[in-house]
Amino acid sequence: MDSTLAKGLAVLEWLARAGRECRVTDVAQAFGVPRSNAHRTLQTLVECGWALQDPATSGYRPSMKLFELGAQTGDSANLPALLHPLLARLAQASGETIHLAALDGGEIVYLDKFDSPLPVAAYSRIGGRAPAYCVASGKALLAVMQPDEAQLRALLGPLVAHTPKSITDPAALLAELARVRSRGYAENREEWRTGVCGLGAPVFDARGQAVAAVGMSVPSIRFARAQARQLSEMLLACARDASHTLGYTQAAASPPFQRPTETTRRQASWRPSNAADEPAA
Repeated sequence: MDSTLAKGLAVLEWLARAGRECRVTDVAQAFGVPRSNAHRTLQTLVECGWALQDPATSGYRPSMKLFELGAQTGDSANLPALLHPLLARLAQASGETIHLAALDGGEIVYLDKFDSPLPVAAYSRIGGRAPAYCVASGKALLAVMQPDEAQLRALLGPLVAHTPKSITDPAALLAELARVRSRGYAENREEWRTGVCGLGAPVFDARGQAVAAVGMSVPSIRFARAQARQLSEMLLACARDASHTLGYTQAAASPPFQRPTETTRRQASWRPSNAADEPAA
């Protein structure tokens, strides 16, 4: 690793997250380095066009170049294309139907999928929708939001029973979402389609926002507790890899639903000191 480049990127990210004009002393204190080192790094960012220095206050802030690059990256980034190889790997390893889903209001939309090659499998289609509270990928994304009952009702409306096992009580759904956060993934046990179960885990982007969920649809005959645990481990590994692909840098050992307060940095010397007809997944 190029330590000089790592230092510059770490300071640039810190400036962007600070949300205010920062002085050399601020950077030196945040990263625990001499003022001369902090000054040299900031001046390099200015000379390369990534930061600006106010002549009146001597404070530094990110330049519009950072915004422009971020906007271009956001326009070109395509979640299905970026994560397709990871979904393919999970599909091959598990043998089950795999989905990539995003939350749209109170529903999830399926962005990508791999069908199971097994004789008994869950049918799905890209572009299909399902109520978020009935499927595992939807519950995974709802859990990240940590809504209260009023917010849940406003988002989802009446909780309609699609099967005898659908959760229709908001308080029960909130308790279920708390369980999802505690274990790091969601389950669906025939709550959307009878005979079809599922697993779901959130995918985070570089800002720590849950932008999608990886889902797995499994016929109930293949969803015993031991099988579900094994499949959940595979699913969580895929979700972590997908988040890493999108720039999420939280340590893998951290709880999946704990958002980062500081981005994990590799250079310790430059770490801030406060540092069915629809799928079931």
